[in-house]
Amino acid sequence: MKRWHIFSKVLATSKSGQKLNRAGLAMAAIVTNRPGFARIALLVLCFALLAASSPSTPARMKADYVEACSCHAFCPCYFNKHAEHPYCEFNMAVKVREGQSGDVKLDGAKYWLTGDLGDEWGTNKKGKWVVVSFDPATTKEQRDALAPIILKTYGLDWGELKVQEAKITISRTDDIAEAKLGDGQLAYMKLKRIPGADGKGVTLHNVAYFGAQRNEGFELYKSIEHRADIAGHKFSYADRNAFLISIDTSAGQSTGGMSQ
Repeated sequence: MKRWHIFSKVLATSKSGQKLNRAGLAMAAIVTNRPGFARIALLVLCFALLAASSPSTPARMKADYVEACSCHAFCPCYFNKHAEHPYCEFNMAVKVREGQSGDVKLDGAKYWLTGDLGDEWGTNKKGKWVVVSFDPATTKEQRDALAPIILKTYGLDWGELKVQEAKITISRTDDIAEAKLGDGQLAYMKLKRIPGADGKGVTLHNVAYFGAQRNEGFELYKSIEHRADIAGHKFSYADRNAFLISIDTSAGQSTGGMSQ
């Protein structure tokens, strides 16, 4: 019965005159009566309601990303309206360096995005699917605050959007970056820095990262191993595009995004 109570709240939000977009409906649709999914249901409701309205308090963050995708380096999505293939499957492991939303401090919060941009992200602003995972240590207040920032940064209407909770670990030593979701069972990235001509690495500047207002440059890597097996989706790649990047973004502002 709880699942219908939650779903009715989402419908009531839509009927009250607020716009509930396709992403919000997709999130509502994954509420189930399976015992282990009660916490996911609450996260789904949170995202659906936040997708239906603008944030009431200013929210901003600086965050460090470890990211890899299915394209060869460097991902053409940042300069074109289509990926190398009719898909761009990705993992993004994120730790908030510092951030604030009203009275909520976002410092140290961790989340992970796994998905596929598909073939319409650059022409119709539609992504194929995405799973948002929050680390268990990220509080409910932080998740509520992060939701509109995440949605605004990417600015896509996702055909399928799911939310879950899983342990996130991120590490970097010398030229290797590594990130695990669910101890590596749900998703995993092991990346090696591209050395460059002087052996000190390559950083790409003056390129927009989705809708983030600022970034400190793309530190170019290649994947040693990049995979996911999550929510009915599975992929695995090696020797493909990867990078580390630090961004500054907020819920209320956006740049032109990629390929603009």
